Amino acid sequence: MSDSPLGTVSSAHAPRQDGTNYLHPQFTCSKGGAAEALDKSNDEVHDWEHDPANPRNWPLAKKWITTTVVSLYTLVTPLASAIMAPGLPDLAIKFGITNPTILALTLSIFVLSYAIGLLFAAPLSEVYGRVWVLHLGNLFFLVFNLGCALSANTVSLIVFRFLAGLVGSAPIACGSGVISDLFLEHERASAMALYSIGPMLGGSFPVLRCPAIGPVIGGFIAESVGVQYVFYVIAAISGVAAILGVPLMRETYVPVIRFRLNAMALDPEKTSVGHPVLAAHHMDKWVYLWVNLKRPVILLTRSFICFILSLYMALMYGIYFLLFTTFPDLFANVYHFSIGIGGLTYIGVGFGFVVATVFGAKLSDKIYIYLTAKNGGRGRPEMRVPALIFGSFFVPVGLLWYGWSAQAKAHFMMPIIGTSIFGFGILTCFLPIQLYLVDTYTYAASATAAASAFRSLLGFAFPLFGQQMFATLGYGGGNTLLAGFAIIIGIPFPVWIYFAGEGIRTKSSLAR
Repeated sequence: MSDSPLGTVSSAHAPRQDGTNYLHPQFTCSKGGAAEALDKSNDEVHDWEHDPANPRNWPLAKKWITTTVVSLYTLVTPLASAIMAPGLPDLAIKFGITNPTILALTLSIFVLSYAIGLLFAAPLSEVYGRVWVLHLGNLFFLVFNLGCALSANTVSLIVFRFLAGLVGSAPIACGSGVISDLFLEHERASAMALYSIGPMLGGSFPVLRCPAIGPVIGGFIAESVGVQYVFYVIAAISGVAAILGVPLMRETYVPVIRFRLNAMALDPEKTSVGHPVLAAHHMDKWVYLWVNLKRPVILLTRSFICFILSLYMALMYGIYFLLFTTFPDLFANVYHFSIGIGGLTYIGVGFGFVVATVFGAKLSDKIYIYLTAKNGGRGRPEMRVPALIFGSFFVPVGLLWYGWSAQAKAHFMMPIIGTSIFGFGILTCFLPIQLYLVDTYTYAASATAAASAFRSLLGFAFPLFGQQMFATLGYGGGNTLLAGFAIIIGIPFPVWIYFAGEGIRTKSSLAR
């Protein structure tokens, strides 16, 4: 058993000979402990690595059904983050909101609570399993969105928005872990792309998330029946997701699966070991949850690679959420679009996401396979980085295109094209970043939770000062400033990680 800044690390299931956990990348192997005893007693009966109960050995159709269900959950919950964006002017009239910062807060408070919920959902899933966290999160998400719909004033709306974001973070926290449970390293890019397109089209980001379908729907709902009805629609979609997800979704987290199988075993010695994760760490559940809550903070503060990649994701997410608050003003006041038609302007972003999902996933897989073959069949996380570098160039280009075409009051398609380029760039970047974090860190769920929480904090903060920035600098100057930040962080650091990342990883106790 070994110690690290993240706590004691032990095997919860059969390890590979090289020391890397083969079945679930969030644990590394070690000798001793209750979990190893559990593995040995099990492996005497059968080979878990080839057991049909192992999610890695599920039929391909079952894997993709599970991935699709998780993607559906990640489509539903992010809808709430931005579906109301086109209706912000109507919301201001309904509740008498005159302060633009308070109006932006009704939108971005959801993202702040997302950041908090992410820190709790991941460790809870490691104790109780992915399925229960996903299902219960979706149920409470439905209830709190009904609360948003019935809110009578600004304060109650903000409170219910906060609570909805808190429980709605479960799919984002657990989704990448489910992908890691089901697929080997070289198989993950396509599955991660499907998982990412849900939140991207739904309404927030990544995995990570950025809206497209949500505002399109929200614009027409707000215009036709009122902005409060967008929350009824979200609750209804959440109910449909539960009807489909509850019977189809099965547990994928290996330690929980094995604990349940052993609990049903006839041999009493197998049932006495207890929960394999808790037994391996010699902790009760509350201490274990506290240790897991600290891990994302430790990763951000002690791993520069995790910090810089999370910062870049956070910057892109914050910028995109900031742009959301400018869309209603730009297309209503400059181009004189109605609320419903204004919602259609978000389709440009969705188009960029779809192209990136198809092209970016294939590019990432092909680059990884090619570089792995050149390296004697040995893959490295740094082989994800070339796709990140490629996507990084599109982010500032899209921002400059959007900002200066809006500043010049060019044809309305010009800023929309700019958002498409930006959308293509950020999703092309997000995929390799998430895969790099999953491939690199022993506690993959904590690494992705750290990145998600960081970006959610910036997604909350950016809209609060965005209106003042654009009022001072204009669309052109404001987006030029944002593009400059994207260039400084998004281009040199990925190049540095590509060449120096392996050396840093080998010296870090946080990496595999």
